Amino acid sequence: MKSVSTPAVWLIILIALLPQLSETIYMPSLPDIARDLKASESLVEYTLTIFLFGFALGTLFWGKYSDAKGRKPCIIAGYLLFIVGSAGCYFSHSIEMLMLSRFIQAFGGSVGSVLGQALCRDAFVGKELAQVFSIVAATVFCSPAIGPVVGGIIDQTYGWSPIFLLLIALGTVVTLLTYKCLSETHDPESHPRTFMKDVFGRLIRDKAVLGFGIIVAACNGVSFSYYGEGSFYMIDLLGLSPSMYGATFVGFAAAGFSGGFISKQLQNRRSSLDVLRIGIRTSLAGSILFAAVILFLHWLQASTIWIASLTMLCMMVVNFATGLITPNALSIALKDYRDAIGAASSLFGFFYYILISLFTLGMGALHNGTLYPMPLYFCAVATILYSVHKTMIEAEKLTAVAS
Repeated sequence: MKSVSTPAVWLIILIALLPQLSETIYMPSLPDIARDLKASESLVEYTLTIFLFGFALGTLFWGKYSDAKGRKPCIIAGYLLFIVGSAGCYFSHSIEMLMLSRFIQAFGGSVGSVLGQALCRDAFVGKELAQVFSIVAATVFCSPAIGPVVGGIIDQTYGWSPIFLLLIALGTVVTLLTYKCLSETHDPESHPRTFMKDVFGRLIRDKAVLGFGIIVAACNGVSFSYYGEGSFYMIDLLGLSPSMYGATFVGFAAAGFSGGFISKQLQNRRSSLDVLRIGIRTSLAGSILFAAVILFLHWLQASTIWIASLTMLCMMVVNFATGLITPNALSIALKDYRDAIGAASSLFGFFYYILISLFTLGMGALHNGTLYPMPLYFCAVATILYSVHKTMIEAEKLTAVAS
C-alpha cells in the first residue's frame, strides 16, 4: 500500500485558482476580440460558454481517472493539456480556432477544480473540511480581482493575445510545483473499485445532491454571466475603458473573499446549512435590488457613472452571498460519498458545470445591446436558487428529521 498524506493548503489553493483565473483574465478583452476576429458580440460571449462546457466534460473525466491513477499524475497531465490549449488561444486568428483552443484549455484546466475539491475531501472531514473549503473559496474569489485587472492592463498595452502567454507561464509554474511539492492523497490500491454507473445511480436518486448542484451552478452562472455580459455592459454601454472595467473586479473579488471569510467564522457557531440559508437569502435580496436600481436609474436617465457605481455595489452584495453559499454547498453535498469520492466529485462537477454553461448560454442569448437583460436575468436566476433551496434542500432536511 502506498503512503498518503495531507497536502499543503497553499498548494490546493494554487491548483484550484488557475482555472478560475483563466476564466476571468480575458474578460476585459471581449470587445477587442470581437473586433479583431470580426465576430459578433454574442458569439464572443460564447467563448465562455464553450470554456464551461469543456470544463464540465473535463471534470467528468479527471475525477474518475484519478480514482484509478491517483490525484497527482492527473493534475500534472491536466495542466500540460491546459498549456497546450493556452498556446492555441495565443495563436488564434479566427473565432473558431479560439473556441476550439478554449475548449482544450478548459478540459485540461478543469483538473484543478475537480481534483482540488477531491484533495480536500481526501484529506479533511466534517467541520475541518468546511473550513478548508471556505479558505480555498475565499482565496479563489481573489481571481476576479487579479484576472480582469491584469488582463485589462495587458489588453490596453499589448493587445489581447499576450494574455494567454501569461497563462502558459502560470500553468508551467503550477505543473512544476505539483510535481515537486504535492503529496498523493489517494491510493487506488487501498480503495474498492467503483463503477461510474453505480455512483451515477446513487447521485441521480439523491434529491439533496441535485439541489446542491443547482445551487452551486446558479451562483456561478451569475458570476460567469457577469464576466461575459459585464464587459459589453460596462465598456460599450457605460463607456469604461478595459483597464477601468478590470479594476471594478477588485471590489467584486473583495466581496467574495469577505463572504468566504465570514463563512469560516460563522461555521464556529452555526451549521453549514444555516450559513447556506443566510447566503441564499442575501443573494435573492441583492439580485432584486440590482434589477430595481437599474430600472429606476434608467427611468430617471441617470448618468452612466451612477449606473456603473450602483451596478458594482449590487454585484458586490451578490458576490458576497456567493462566498457564503458555495463553500458550504460543496462541503455538504458529497458527505455520504467518501467511498467513491473521485467518481462522485467528477459526476457532481460535470452536473453543475453543464448547468453553469447553460446559464451563461442564456445570458448570451438575451444580449441585445441594452442595460436590461443582465439585471432581470440575475433576478430570475436568484429566484430559481431560492426555490431550489426551499424545495430540494430544506424539504429533504425536514423529511429526514421526520423519518
